[in-house]
Amino acid sequence: MPKYYSLHGTEARIDENGNRIVKSNNTCWFTNLDIDKRHEELILYKTYSKSEYPTYDNYDAIEVSKISDIPVDYKGIMGVPITFMNKYNPDQFEILGNEYDLKIEKGRGYVNGVRMYGRIFIKKKNHGWGWGR
Repeated sequence: MPKYYSLHGTEARIDENGNRIVKSNNTCWFTNLDIDKRHEELILYKTYSKSEYPTYDNYDAIEVSKISDIPVDYKGIMGVPITFMNKYNPDQFEILGNEYDLKIEKGRGYVNGVRMYGRIFIKKKNHGWGWGR
């Protein structure tokens, strides 16, 4: 960190060479390396209901506010939080893009006139494995 940055908290220190170091607890490292974790299946248990999953006003997709709520039986496009990237399995899901990649009108998804946080739009891959896959 630069010298003008104040060091505070338990995650800030000066190392033996005088470098100012601050650890960030809210960062993730993503890779496209083919590691085992990348192929862990996300277990889905909720079923789709029109009343529980609103659609976007400006994009043909349903809003899924939590990764654990991805419906097991929905075959269309879903908007999910960016935390989905921690669970992404390329064998199970296809990433279509975010609001900017997809050039969504107004730049973000809206549900009932309310602007949503950034979303990744995904679709489940159909492998013919049966319930939920």
